[in-house]
Amino acid sequence: MKFEIALSLLLVVLVGITIIQGCNGKAVQFIFGDSLSDNGNNNRLSMTLAKANLPYYGIDFGNGLPNGRFTNGRTVADIIGDSTGLPRPPAFLDPSINEDVILENGVNYASGGGGILNETGTYFIQRLSLWKQIELFHGTTESITKKLGKQASDEFFQEARYVVALGSNDFINNYLMPVYRDSWTYNDETFVEYLMETLEKQLLVLHKLGARKLMVFGLGPMGCIPLQRVLSTTGKCRDRANKLALSFNKAANNLLISLEPKLTNASFKFGDAYDVVDDVIRNPYKYGFTNADSPCCSLGRIRPALTCTPASTLCGDRTKYVFWDEYHPSDSANELIAKELIKKFGFTGVGSPSPAPESDIAPSPSN
Repeated sequence: MKFEIALSLLLVVLVGITIIQGCNGKAVQFIFGDSLSDNGNNNRLSMTLAKANLPYYGIDFGNGLPNGRFTNGRTVADIIGDSTGLPRPPAFLDPSINEDVILENGVNYASGGGGILNETGTYFIQRLSLWKQIELFHGTTESITKKLGKQASDEFFQEARYVVALGSNDFINNYLMPVYRDSWTYNDETFVEYLMETLEKQLLVLHKLGARKLMVFGLGPMGCIPLQRVLSTTGKCRDRANKLALSFNKAANNLLISLEPKLTNASFKFGDAYDVVDDVIRNPYKYGFTNADSPCCSLGRIRPALTCTPASTLCGDRTKYVFWDEYHPSDSANELIAKELIKKFGFTGVGSPSPAPESDIAPSPSN
């Protein structure tokens, strides 16, 4: 009898260890973001105007078909995860996702058009704001707790890695557009303060839900994206938008510095690639690019072409263009940005980025 009890206890412990380790003991990541990190959520939002579901999106990823990423290849989050040995998390709205997939791969909640603020990007009709993404993550924590139990679930989420990468839409698709109330309610300084007050509340909720190892990505020189250039009267970068990005980055960095020591076991890090991207745009040939001011995928002289479509014309060499479309960097630019962020976050022992797989969901381990 004692032997049977001991054996039963041993089996319980072994099963618990296996579950906590989530599949072969590897950590997973949970990504919160906008179109720079979206890997398929918006393609499954029936009413959104922000989708990457047509060629030539995804042309340099896996089988070359559209997969929900707003670029020709990988996102920055893809490349950083690959370089640090983390699996690529599937989109939350991927129909194949379940608790086992989450334990093996994590989840990506990012949504094109989403922002820190709920009011951002309303003209896209549908998008997942950061508050909505956190709400969905809360549901994920509840379903995993039901499967594992509280102790194992807490350990799983506290060992996971978290990425928060939003903010540009709050400016480009909100504050800098006069149709939005925020544009006349705030000035540049008070709007950044409003964003930080909101972001602080969001990070506190994520910590309460288990996030301990969290990275916040800063903004690049968003006044230099092709859309902003073509909307200017000179074709040059829009200085105000770039100054706002710098103000956001400074405020976000200060926020994380102040938050980290106040939160239990928190490792909250901020990183941005503003300086290197700014240098790439000013000196593209130095980095192997030949074009840093117009999109690779466009409708020729018809500008702005707000999305890439089968009717678009592609540039001759996609590796030589900094921007894929009017808004988003190319795969080559994303790799450069990712490498800079890896340095900023202080990752060590990082290998070369992996080639793009045909699916975000890793195969289940064989029994």
